[in-house]
Amino acid sequence: MDDFLAARAQMAISLGFHIVFACVGMVMPFLMAFAHWKYLKTNNEIYKGLTKAWSKGVAILFATGAVSGTMLSFELGLLWPGFMKHAGPIFGMPFSLEGTAFFIEAIAIGFFLYGWDKFNKWFHWFCGFLVGLSGLASGILVVAANAWMNSPSGFDYINGQYVNIDPIKAMFNDAWFPQALHMTVAAFCATGFVVAGVHAYLIMKKKNVEFHTKAFKIAAAFALVGAFGAPLTGDVAAKSVAERQPIKLAAMEAHFETEKGAAFVLGGIPDEEKGEVKYALKIPKVLSFLVSNNFNSEVKGLNDFPRDEWPPISVVHYAFQIMIFFGVVMICIGAVYLYAVFFKKEWLTKNWLLKTFFFATPFGYIALEAGWTVTEVGRQPWIIYGIMRTVDAVTPMPGIQYSFYFFTAIFVSLSLIIIFLLRRQIQMVPKLYDPTDVQFNDKNMKS
Repeated sequence: MDDFLAARAQMAISLGFHIVFACVGMVMPFLMAFAHWKYLKTNNEIYKGLTKAWSKGVAILFATGAVSGTMLSFELGLLWPGFMKHAGPIFGMPFSLEGTAFFIEAIAIGFFLYGWDKFNKWFHWFCGFLVGLSGLASGILVVAANAWMNSPSGFDYINGQYVNIDPIKAMFNDAWFPQALHMTVAAFCATGFVVAGVHAYLIMKKKNVEFHTKAFKIAAAFALVGAFGAPLTGDVAAKSVAERQPIKLAAMEAHFETEKGAAFVLGGIPDEEKGEVKYALKIPKVLSFLVSNNFNSEVKGLNDFPRDEWPPISVVHYAFQIMIFFGVVMICIGAVYLYAVFFKKEWLTKNWLLKTFFFATPFGYIALEAGWTVTEVGRQPWIIYGIMRTVDAVTPMPGIQYSFYFFTAIFVSLSLIIIFLLRRQIQMVPKLYDPTDVQFNDKNMKS
């Protein structure tokens, strides 16, 4: 493995793991705050137990996200010094603000975890809600920095120098809003399906059924909001990509020839040498409409761009197709669940519906990881789109493959620790969190 490939692989692994922790940190506190609000409004002790159970999960994943996020910040400097030398002064503001949001989140989660029966009940609830707001702000600010790489602004590039720097303009670049919006909605979808899937499994196992049923309903509602919102925000993001990075859009669709009334491609195997997509289902004129709301508008093809500026077409196209496929599946699951809620309530207790959510547990994160693959790989060969190539930003230091092995081992270890801790939290539901369970009552009597 050469050093350039090792550096890219290390960033891919690190981002792939961290994005899961980040998305959970953006969404899970809102589930926790909603359960807490239900407890305050109904005085149902099950919601109190559910809030406490979810808050422990939030704390575990917050700590893990802090570790992985810190590692990523070091990796940017260690692996890509050419990038950070020039980009740091330009897009450093969102990272600084993200640090502020992180500290607010840390303080708020401390208040929430240890504030039971000590604070005013609504101030205590607000602390939990603030954990979600600050986590959401952290995610959006980091996405703003990434969006700058896709749509660099806030400076003038003259004779190889970055001058007239405007950090505010850099942070609020043309890509930040569509990227942040789509990322936020996708995070709600992915996290909602994971949580709903876990609780669906536990309902099928007949463990603390009432407790897990309430949890499942809350998580499923969040999942559905994300699933139905994702196509709308995805449309906004795709239109933005078509305007700013037409070569990325062409790679997503494996669209080789510029044409009016371009077809939307589903599936298929791209053949870069022949400039065609084999075995694909093509829907006439739909790509043109999605890009500009005009069925006959022109869509640029890959052949209009220099070959050395093409991203890896197959990777981008397959990742885009995976994202669409799992997105559609989750919409279908959501539609069935909504039909059950309003018209077939007896379905809500059927094992087939619970199994559907259980099998869909990873779908949101598969789609999310695929979407980020489109975003990052689709920008190649640029690290700063149109300004700096990725190969020019990598460190000249040798032996990066050993760093790749080391960091990969750390992330795998973190994942195993998280699985162990969360599994233990689930096992403790009867004793610590479900007031209707005899083990919970026995423990309280002994204490």
